[in-house]
Amino acid sequence: MPIDAPGRTIPGAIHHRIAVNGTHLHCVSLGSSGSPILLVHGFPETWWAFHNVMPLLAERHRVHAVDLRGFGDSDLADGGFDSTVAAEDLYQLIAALGEGPVHLVAQDISGTTAFRLAATHPDAIASFTAIEFGLPGFGLEAFADVTNGGAWYFGVMAAPGIPDMLLTGRETAFVGGYMFPSLCVVKDAIDPGDVAEFVRTYARPGGWSGATGLYASVLREGEKIAALAQTGSIRAPVLAIGASGGSFTEHTMKRAAPGTTVRSVQIDDVGHYAAMEAPERVASAIRDFAEDVDGGRAVPASAA
Repeated sequence: MPIDAPGRTIPGAIHHRIAVNGTHLHCVSLGSSGSPILLVHGFPETWWAFHNVMPLLAERHRVHAVDLRGFGDSDLADGGFDSTVAAEDLYQLIAALGEGPVHLVAQDISGTTAFRLAATHPDAIASFTAIEFGLPGFGLEAFADVTNGGAWYFGVMAAPGIPDMLLTGRETAFVGGYMFPSLCVVKDAIDPGDVAEFVRTYARPGGWSGATGLYASVLREGEKIAALAQTGSIRAPVLAIGASGGSFTEHTMKRAAPGTTVRSVQIDDVGHYAAMEAPERVASAIRDFAEDVDGGRAVPASAA
């Protein structure tokens, strides 16, 4: 059912709190016609990561952006939360919204969740857009290897209780003073108001619970994701959008989804957070791909 916006919002957006899979997810909807698009954020983000992308897509599509369990204004995640639970959350959300199949768009740490959803519920997915992400079993684990240039926060986020112990009261410094500046290229693309909106919910008690579940998934699910990829169950066409990561996302998806077509778009001169650094170019890539799929111009390789 519609609710008042719990934080910042955008003109015309409808906020929902939807019961799915034993939890409640916060979801924001915009647009009244066209095929549905579901946007899934990364870290340290919430649905707000897409606040400039959504109006552009909503000109011709129904657009939904979700806070994953344990993120944003959705319910907190418990100790059993992982990419399998998150994928089922999204599958039930699609049904609860009365949508499907949707054009699924995911970025960063939500990649494993979105891959599971597309592989285990292909009926719910019309297309799959991957923005700046890797997958466990396909090289993502290397980003946790600090001895070879990996990111220190992978291990911190994956350890239950440690983010709360280290980051409580320091959320703004971590999110706005470290994470975004270290991975962004476009100056002022993420302003203090954006940081405050992200921090608003990470700073709640248990606000790192979703991140802990998904980062822990990266470290333990490699064999399962690789095995799932071997089933060839990704049938929907795939778009890989690369930014500072270059061809990493494209290379990952071509190996993980060998049974379908993988189109690639490279967005240069931006950092990792492409949806906030270059919303017009990201929206254009998503929209063009979705409309090619809708028009039968992006056919899975297995169906060609």
